[in-house]
Amino acid sequence: MRLVLLGIPGAGKGTQASLLAEKYGIPAISTGAILREAIRDGLPVGERASRYMNRGQLVPDEVMAEIVRTRLQASDCRDGFLLDGFPRTLPQARMLTRLLEGLGQRLDAAVDIRVSPEVAVERIVGRLVCQQCGLSVQQRDLPAGGPYACPRCGGELGRRADDNIATARERIAVYLVQTRPVASYYARLMLLEEVDGELEIPATFAQIVERLERRRMAAASRQDRAGARG
Repeated sequence: MRLVLLGIPGAGKGTQASLLAEKYGIPAISTGAILREAIRDGLPVGERASRYMNRGQLVPDEVMAEIVRTRLQASDCRDGFLLDGFPRTLPQARMLTRLLEGLGQRLDAAVDIRVSPEVAVERIVGRLVCQQCGLSVQQRDLPAGGPYACPRCGGELGRRADDNIATARERIAVYLVQTRPVASYYARLMLLEEVDGELEIPATFAQIVERLERRRMAAASRQDRAGARG
């Protein structure tokens, strides 16, 4: 299963990415994480990226695409992958299509987790993040009081400095301008699946899996018909 996960900040992409990775036995690839790994490991493409970052500049699309290409060629991506954070723009989406074609692969689906900006802001302001494993949880779902421990690894939960209303609204506005066209691109390619991200986490996950399994069965049926004609 080869997937792209879309959704405005606060849509719950990280949570659903973890669940989908476990369900399908594929790595959930955060492009922010693999960028940091490429720099940490001293890869040539990581060194190129760090030169831009040290100057306070955005990493060019071509460099990010090369970092993604390197990660997708790892052995754990043999049976598929889930990309969270790339593509962010229409040029990046087209670049990913060409990249996968060069690897002899194609996407199975792009899943767009839809939530309203109001709900997204509420989630961003109310979330706590584990300092060890990165798990994100809503403070309202935890017992009253504190300090809070991560339910997955026991690490300390804290609030990110930029998880405030003003920054959340700005990030969402940027997403709607830059990344929303990516969903339209995948819709034209008949790859887009829109799901309700305002449901409870298990319900949203079930909706995603139902859509993906429907696609998988349709693809298998097409292959069977093609085999019968052959």
